[in-house]
Amino acid sequence: MGGEHDRLTAAEAASVIGWWIEAGVDVAIQEQPRAWLGATAAVTSVETHTLGAPEPTPELPASLEAFRHWLGETPSLPLAKANARRALPIGIEAAEVMLLADMPTPEDVAEGQPIAGPAWELTQRMLAAIGFDSNQAYVSGLTCFHSPGTRLSGNDLEACATLARRHVALAKPKRLLLLGDAPCRALLGKPLTVARGHVHKVEGVRAVATFHPRFLLDRPSNKALAWRDLLLLMEEEV
Repeated sequence: MGGEHDRLTAAEAASVIGWWIEAGVDVAIQEQPRAWLGATAAVTSVETHTLGAPEPTPELPASLEAFRHWLGETPSLPLAKANARRALPIGIEAAEVMLLADMPTPEDVAEGQPIAGPAWELTQRMLAAIGFDSNQAYVSGLTCFHSPGTRLSGNDLEACATLARRHVALAKPKRLLLLGDAPCRALLGKPLTVARGHVHKVEGVRAVATFHPRFLLDRPSNKALAWRDLLLLMEEEV
């Protein structure tokens, strides 16, 4: 399933096993086989959302390459500040999974990507636990800017939702993982606590919500819940 990921180094394998153990996975096998990419598993619930999904405006770029360039240059993004550094998307088009993260931290912005530092290391372990490496993922943020102490207003959320929906449509991922509360409120119209445990659709893409990796670093006991979310993401619709 993972292409190059099939050839793990000893260190990479140890990292994946460590994530599984921390997430509460205490057996190597289960009674029934898991069809990760097959169409045999039942879906707990599927919700299709239309809340806050305005049609993309004509001014937004029409290709992923142009959209990414626009994110790096336009002054009209939510929470944009003059001369502020931006945490820009990384990854490939038509990725196995797209991660849409909550607002970046100063460390993320300093590295110029949506998730950085120890949170990025944990993100890579989470991806590896479901059979992918970071080269098979597309990672973006709900906004490119760090804004300390700011809670997104209703207008900000609507603007972010419009951009995020266009971003998902252009990136064409196979799956979408929402990391944190703000992406859930923007795209699903509900907080993370309500959105978790369900399968959603965003621009026709299967979507699941879970905790941001930096939250899991502070509260490692929630890794078991995050593991359930990852399993739900990987199940296929009948």
